[in-house]
Amino acid sequence: MKRIIFINRYFHPDHSATSQVLSDLAFHLAAVGYAVQVFTSRQLYDNPAAQLPETETVQGVAVRRLSSTRFGRSALLGRGVDYASFYRAVRRELMASARPGDIVVAKTDPPLLCLAVASAARRRDLLLVNWLQDLYPEVAMRLRVPLVAGPLGVGLRVLRDAALRRAAANVVVGGGMAAVLRRRNIAADRIEVIPNWCDDDDIRPVAHPDNELRREWGLADRFVVGYSGNLGRGHEFATLFEAALRLRDEPRIAFLFVGGGSRMDELRGAVTAHGLDASFRFLSYQDRARLRFSLGAADVHWLSLRPELEGLIVPSKFYGIAAAGRPIIAVTAGDGEIAGLVREHGCGVVVAPGDGAAFAAALREFAANPEMVAGMGARARAMLDAQFTRRQAFARWERLFDGLP
Repeated sequence: MKRIIFINRYFHPDHSATSQVLSDLAFHLAAVGYAVQVFTSRQLYDNPAAQLPETETVQGVAVRRLSSTRFGRSALLGRGVDYASFYRAVRRELMASARPGDIVVAKTDPPLLCLAVASAARRRDLLLVNWLQDLYPEVAMRLRVPLVAGPLGVGLRVLRDAALRRAAANVVVGGGMAAVLRRRNIAADRIEVIPNWCDDDDIRPVAHPDNELRREWGLADRFVVGYSGNLGRGHEFATLFEAALRLRDEPRIAFLFVGGGSRMDELRGAVTAHGLDASFRFLSYQDRARLRFSLGAADVHWLSLRPELEGLIVPSKFYGIAAAGRPIIAVTAGDGEIAGLVREHGCGVVVAPGDGAAFAAALREFAANPEMVAGMGARARAMLDAQFTRRQAFARWERLFDGLP
């Protein structure tokens, strides 16, 4: 039997989004009889000083944690050094322990991991599958990250494309990403669309009276706009914040932020500076066992993607919101992938970035129409059950692996 080696900087017990979907898939494949190994780091996403065990077997998955530098995500230079050291450790481990015919699945943390893996895969006669959670360097170029926004980014994209063309398959998480790769002359028969997922067996709609967290967080009598997960550079919160300013005299409406990210502190500071503390709750990441209650504590959820990043990123929090049976307020490009799904399935509203007035108006309408909110939430769950369950994604992955030569 072929061995499947997944490579990503983070893996169980880490809580980050890339770790969770990888851990889910690896554990499932091991449970149904595949030989699965993971090469990862010894760190946690929010704790670079963590020292996880170097080797262990978890739920049938052999985990090999590689040593790398630990500067963390706070400074761009230190982050780059961490990336480079992980690339080197991965390549060294592949050359030392991978066997011809192994399937190597390279994720995108750190970015452009495919470049480090492709050369080792070629030398060791491995089957390379790239699992693209986002498209770099395009994301960095659109966000005008120093250095990468110029000729360096163009050169990295050429090298990335070459690695994708040599791969046995390139898995993307959305149709927009597949279209971008086709425009880059990546062969269509080497592109597979397999959306991300959530634990939709565990995350199910929870009625407010049954939700312990609404009581614990003092939200029992309020209409709650939720956000769960990382708030980073790919998101904009100015639209939501303008809506909050317009609603500051309507105390029934509250904004609940659960998670972290580079922009969460920025938002928290703006809330305090404008005297909106009574309207907002900021909480840290919740244990996965409480996720159904955390997501269900909101009446509606907000998600955001900067329009220039359409086709490069798909917000994975979309699936958890739908699983919890809550409507979605999508502040995204009107012709984007998430916006299209929201409109097609009638499971929320789409607000143009910058239109805080429309956002506030939508919230007023939602707060006044609980039956409309319930209907949209039910349609969100029905959409997920029809198209985006975890079992459906696992089946697609199994077909992909079984079809490789």
